[in-house]
Amino acid sequence: MKIRVVLRVLALICLVVSCAMLPPLMLALYDRSSDIAGFAVSVSAGLAFSALMLIVTGKSGDNSMGIREGLGVTGFSWIVASLIGGMPYWISGAVDGYTDAFFESMSGFTTTGATILNEIEALPRGLLLWRSLTHWMGGMGIIVLSLAVLPFLGVSGMEMYKAEVPGVTAGKVTPRLHQTAISLWSAYVLLTLCETALLMFGGMSLFDAFCHSCSTIATGGFSTKNNSIAFFTSAYIQWVIIIFMFLSGVNFSLYFLIPQKKFHDIFADEELSGYTKITVISSVAIALCLLLTGEFDGIEYTVRQSFFHVVSVMTTTGFVVHDYDHWPEFTKFIIIMLMFIGASGGSTGGGCKVSRFIIIGRQLKMEAKKLLHPRSVLTPQMDGKPIPQSTMDSAGAFFVLYMLFLGIGTLITTAFGIDILTAFTGVLTCLSNVGPGLHGLGAVESFTHLPAMVKWVFSFCMLAGRLELFAVLLLFLPETYRK
Repeated sequence: MKIRVVLRVLALICLVVSCAMLPPLMLALYDRSSDIAGFAVSVSAGLAFSALMLIVTGKSGDNSMGIREGLGVTGFSWIVASLIGGMPYWISGAVDGYTDAFFESMSGFTTTGATILNEIEALPRGLLLWRSLTHWMGGMGIIVLSLAVLPFLGVSGMEMYKAEVPGVTAGKVTPRLHQTAISLWSAYVLLTLCETALLMFGGMSLFDAFCHSCSTIATGGFSTKNNSIAFFTSAYIQWVIIIFMFLSGVNFSLYFLIPQKKFHDIFADEELSGYTKITVISSVAIALCLLLTGEFDGIEYTVRQSFFHVVSVMTTTGFVVHDYDHWPEFTKFIIIMLMFIGASGGSTGGGCKVSRFIIIGRQLKMEAKKLLHPRSVLTPQMDGKPIPQSTMDSAGAFFVLYMLFLGIGTLITTAFGIDILTAFTGVLTCLSNVGPGLHGLGAVESFTHLPAMVKWVFSFCMLAGRLELFAVLLLFLPETYRK
């Protein structure tokens, strides 16, 4: 691994995060709030570190980036961003210690949405804006943002792109990689602005509308209110958020087919079809259960509750409008399954991804047919194209590794005296970057009561889930650093 190249790109990541603190700092100065010092010190420290690293590493030499450098930058960049991003919480006194500050920051950048804060509305607006911006930057990926300016540093970043972009495969939207990054961020910004305008039309203030749009499009889940979206009783606002959560769970590369009027290719996409079917079927099943058990009054209200939480969990956003921890067991089981599945590959959502389950399903179907027809030659397909054996192997290996992380994480968490349901759903929700779990970490609960070591375990699970497990796992193998 070329450490100099890795450090040079990490300096850029640190620079991006530090500059992103400037708007919250200006808001804090405008409000004359208690978080001014927190942002001022954090920005100064981040800029100083970036400048020092850029000077030390220099620009001369081999700046090419291979697989090892891509993995190193991708893994360590989220850690660096979280270390710096947690400083404003800690310095301003919003949290009790740096462990909580790092947890909140990691949850923001990985778009998990798990929080250790109980009195969110008591925070200054600068910190509330920063929480939402960490989501927004982490949603599309700090790496993808940096790819737009990496050529100016003389660094090529295709390996970073492959390591960071979630999903089974990572394809470029445009021939040049920095153009791909700009195109993805253009769609990202457009969706954010559209939702902000629609939420303001529904009566939200500009500040609340922008913060919730950042959290929605990033499928993060941080809110400016203690009661999350339940604070806004407007059916219009909730339906707008449902729609944009769903749109954010779609593979972003499909949006670039719209200007080309390739609507047939969009609707023929099997992952989009599977994502939509799972969402609708799960929502209808939960709505029927809630109606039959008399949980709510009114069909529209019940349907809205069902669709909101199904879309919120499946896209791994984590917004809530009701405490589903008190719903029937049937509905909670569906919610747990949706945490596993997650959104589409190439979206801002987490989880195992719908595409992987489609691939594994095709593989199981092929193996079943081989038992009936041993001499037949079968080739599973997706979107009308044969699925490469390497892709099927990758999907299966990911699922096995996911279950391994889930099992070990749950075991470690229970060792600290956490009950098994809280431990299991806590690890699951962090691995899938959902946010809320069940029982002790339910929809209206925070993570503040957990032991410090459990918070570090959950922080690691957030990072592993955001980087699709393998990128993090390889950082612990000696072969990654050796020639």
